Amino acid sequence: MFNDTSTPLSLLATRRSGKPRDLAAPGPSAAQLTEMCAIACRTPDHGKLAPWRFVIVEPEQRAAFATLLLDAYRADRPEAKRLELESIEQFAHQAPALVVALSSPRTDSQIPLWEQELATGAACMNLLHAAHAMGFAGGWLTTWAAFNDRVRDAFGAAPERIAGFMFIGTPSRPLEERPRPDLTVTVQTWKP
Repeated sequence: MFNDTSTPLSLLATRRSGKPRDLAAPGPSAAQLTEMCAIACRTPDHGKLAPWRFVIVEPEQRAAFATLLLDAYRADRPEAKRLELESIEQFAHQAPALVVALSSPRTDSQIPLWEQELATGAACMNLLHAAHAMGFAGGWLTTWAAFNDRVRDAFGAAPERIAGFMFIGTPSRPLEERPRPDLTVTVQTWKP
Protein backbone atom coordinates (compact mmCIF):
# COMPACT_ATOMS: atom_id res chain seq x y z
CA MET A 1 0.00 0.00 0.00
CA PHE A 2 1.32 3.42 -0.94
CA ASN A 3 0.85 6.63 1.07
CA ASP A 4 -0.35 4.68 4.12
CA THR A 5 -1.62 7.37 6.49
CA SER A 6 -2.06 5.09 9.52
CA THR A 7 1.02 6.60 11.23
CA PRO A 8 3.48 9.34 10.33
CA LEU A 9 6.27 6.77 9.93
CA SER A 10 4.18 4.50 7.72
CA LEU A 11 3.36 7.47 5.48
CA LEU A 12 7.06 8.28 5.09
CA ALA A 13 7.93 4.62 4.51
CA THR A 14 5.26 4.14 1.84
CA ARG A 15 5.30 7.58 0.20
CA ARG A 16 4.90 7.42 -3.54
CA SER A 17 4.34 10.26 -5.94
CA GLY A 18 1.52 10.07 -8.43
CA LYS A 19 2.15 10.65 -12.10
CA PRO A 20 0.52 14.03 -12.75
CA ARG A 21 -1.11 12.77 -15.96
CA ASP A 22 -2.83 10.06 -13.85
CA LEU A 23 -4.12 12.40 -11.14
CA ALA A 24 -7.84 13.11 -11.39
CA ALA A 25 -10.67 14.69 -9.42
CA PRO A 26 -11.35 15.10 -6.68
CA GLY A 27 -8.52 17.44 -5.95
CA PRO A 28 -7.94 19.46 -2.83
CA SER A 29 -10.20 22.37 -1.97
CA ALA A 30 -8.83 25.89 -1.75
CA ALA A 31 -8.68 25.54 2.04
CA GLN A 32 -6.80 22.25 1.76
CA LEU A 33 -4.30 23.79 -0.68
CA THR A 34 -3.73 26.65 1.74
CA GLU A 35 -3.21 24.17 4.57
CA MET A 36 -0.74 22.19 2.45
CA CYS A 37 1.24 25.36 1.78
CA ALA A 38 1.20 26.26 5.49
CA ILE A 39 2.53 22.79 6.33
CA ALA A 40 5.18 23.13 3.61
CA CYS A 41 6.40 26.30 5.29
CA ARG A 42 7.22 24.33 8.46
CA THR A 43 10.56 23.50 6.92
CA PRO A 44 14.08 23.81 8.33
CA ASP A 45 15.15 27.28 7.30
CA HIS A 46 18.51 28.71 8.40
CA GLY A 47 18.01 32.39 9.14
CA LYS A 48 14.20 32.15 9.01
CA LEU A 49 14.27 33.55 5.48
CA ALA A 50 11.45 31.49 3.90
CA PRO A 51 13.37 31.56 0.59
CA TRP A 52 10.50 30.00 -1.34
CA ARG A 53 7.11 30.98 -2.67
CA PHE A 54 4.09 28.97 -3.75
CA VAL A 55 1.78 30.22 -6.50
CA ILE A 56 -1.52 28.39 -6.87
CA VAL A 57 -2.81 28.14 -10.44
CA GLU A 58 -6.59 27.97 -10.14
CA PRO A 59 -8.53 25.57 -12.40
CA GLU A 60 -10.01 28.46 -14.38
CA GLN A 61 -6.46 29.74 -15.01
CA ARG A 62 -5.23 26.55 -16.67
CA ALA A 63 -6.05 27.73 -20.20
CA ALA A 64 -3.98 30.88 -19.62
CA PHE A 65 -1.19 28.70 -18.19
CA ALA A 66 -1.30 26.53 -21.33
CA THR A 67 -1.10 29.64 -23.52
CA LEU A 68 1.90 30.89 -21.52
CA LEU A 69 3.70 27.56 -21.96
CA LEU A 70 2.87 27.29 -25.65
CA ASP A 71 4.01 30.87 -26.36
CA ALA A 72 7.26 30.35 -24.45
CA TYR A 73 7.93 27.04 -26.19
CA ARG A 74 7.22 28.46 -29.66
CA ALA A 75 9.46 31.47 -28.96
CA ASP A 76 12.39 29.11 -28.29
CA ARG A 77 11.41 26.50 -30.89
CA PRO A 78 9.52 28.09 -33.78
CA GLU A 79 9.74 24.79 -35.70
CA ALA A 80 7.83 22.92 -32.95
CA LYS A 81 5.68 20.08 -34.24
CA ARG A 82 2.06 19.29 -33.42
CA LEU A 83 2.85 16.44 -30.99
CA GLU A 84 5.23 18.64 -28.99
CA LEU A 85 2.57 21.33 -28.68
CA GLU A 86 -0.13 18.81 -27.74
CA SER A 87 2.16 17.49 -25.00
CA ILE A 88 2.57 20.99 -23.59
CA GLU A 89 -1.19 21.54 -23.66
CA GLN A 90 -1.68 18.25 -21.80
CA PHE A 91 1.00 19.22 -19.24
CA ALA A 92 -0.85 22.45 -18.43
CA HIS A 93 -4.17 20.71 -17.80
CA GLN A 94 -3.12 17.60 -15.87
CA ALA A 95 -4.24 16.97 -12.28
CA PRO A 96 -6.98 19.00 -10.57
CA ALA A 97 -4.58 21.23 -8.58
CA LEU A 98 -1.34 22.95 -9.51
CA VAL A 99 1.08 24.81 -7.28
CA VAL A 100 4.12 26.46 -8.85
CA ALA A 101 6.98 26.37 -6.34
CA LEU A 102 9.64 29.04 -6.63
CA SER A 103 13.06 29.34 -5.10
CA SER A 104 13.00 32.93 -3.90
CA PRO A 105 16.47 33.57 -2.47
CA ARG A 106 17.23 36.44 -0.18
CA THR A 107 20.34 37.87 -1.80
CA ASP A 108 20.73 40.42 1.01
CA SER A 109 21.28 37.61 3.54
CA GLN A 110 24.51 36.06 4.74
CA ILE A 111 22.88 32.63 4.50
CA PRO A 112 24.51 30.84 1.54
CA LEU A 113 22.37 30.51 -1.57
CA TRP A 114 22.91 26.74 -1.50
CA GLU A 115 21.25 26.50 1.94
CA GLN A 116 18.35 28.59 0.72
CA GLU A 117 17.90 26.32 -2.30
CA LEU A 118 17.99 23.24 -0.07
CA ALA A 119 15.29 24.80 2.12
CA THR A 120 13.15 25.37 -0.97
CA GLY A 121 13.50 21.71 -1.93
CA ALA A 122 12.56 20.70 1.61
CA ALA A 123 9.48 22.95 1.46
CA CYS A 124 8.46 21.29 -1.82
CA MET A 125 8.84 17.86 -0.27
CA ASN A 126 6.77 18.95 2.74
CA LEU A 127 4.07 20.11 0.34
CA LEU A 128 3.97 16.62 -1.16
CA HIS A 129 3.95 15.03 2.30
CA ALA A 130 1.00 17.23 3.26
CA ALA A 131 -0.88 16.32 0.08
CA HIS A 132 -0.30 12.61 0.71
CA ALA A 133 -1.25 12.90 4.40
CA MET A 134 -4.55 14.51 3.34
CA GLY A 135 -5.39 11.53 1.12
CA PHE A 136 -4.27 12.91 -2.22
CA ALA A 137 -1.23 12.15 -4.34
CA GLY A 138 1.17 14.67 -5.74
CA GLY A 139 3.76 14.76 -8.47
CA TRP A 140 6.69 17.20 -8.70
CA LEU A 141 7.74 17.99 -12.26
CA THR A 142 10.16 20.44 -13.79
CA THR A 143 10.62 19.96 -17.57
CA TRP A 144 11.94 22.74 -19.82
CA ALA A 145 9.31 25.16 -18.47
CA ALA A 146 10.97 25.35 -15.05
CA PHE A 147 14.13 26.69 -16.70
CA ASN A 148 12.46 29.12 -19.10
CA ASP A 149 12.75 32.79 -18.12
CA ARG A 150 9.50 33.74 -19.83
CA VAL A 151 7.60 31.14 -17.81
CA ARG A 152 9.42 32.14 -14.62
CA ASP A 153 8.59 35.81 -15.23
CA ALA A 154 4.88 34.97 -15.26
CA PHE A 155 5.22 33.83 -11.63
CA GLY A 156 8.13 35.90 -10.32
CA ALA A 157 11.37 37.58 -11.33
CA ALA A 158 15.08 36.92 -11.25
CA PRO A 159 16.84 35.81 -9.13
CA GLU A 160 13.84 33.57 -8.44
CA ARG A 161 13.72 30.22 -10.19
CA ILE A 162 10.95 27.69 -10.60
CA ALA A 163 11.70 24.77 -8.31
CA GLY A 164 8.89 22.74 -9.78
CA PHE A 165 5.30 22.31 -10.78
CA MET A 166 3.48 20.48 -7.99
CA PHE A 167 0.46 18.64 -9.37
CA ILE A 168 -2.06 17.28 -6.83
CA GLY A 169 -5.12 15.08 -7.18
CA THR A 170 -6.50 11.61 -6.70
CA PRO A 171 -4.79 8.70 -8.47
CA SER A 172 -6.93 7.42 -11.33
CA ARG A 173 -4.93 4.19 -11.44
CA PRO A 174 -2.93 2.26 -8.85
CA LEU A 175 0.40 3.80 -7.93
CA GLU A 176 3.39 1.75 -8.99
CA GLU A 177 6.67 1.29 -7.19
CA ARG A 178 9.81 2.55 -8.83
CA PRO A 179 13.38 1.42 -8.30
CA ARG A 180 14.83 2.79 -5.06
CA PRO A 181 18.49 3.54 -4.37
CA ASP A 182 20.74 0.76 -3.16
CA LEU A 183 21.40 1.61 0.50
CA THR A 184 24.80 -0.09 0.36
CA VAL A 185 25.78 2.59 -2.16
CA THR A 186 23.92 5.62 -0.77
CA VAL A 187 24.46 5.09 2.99
CA GLN A 188 27.89 4.60 4.50
CA THR A 189 29.47 4.83 7.92
CA TRP A 190 32.32 7.30 8.15
CA LYS A 191 35.66 5.66 8.82
CA PRO A 192 38.24 8.33 9.72
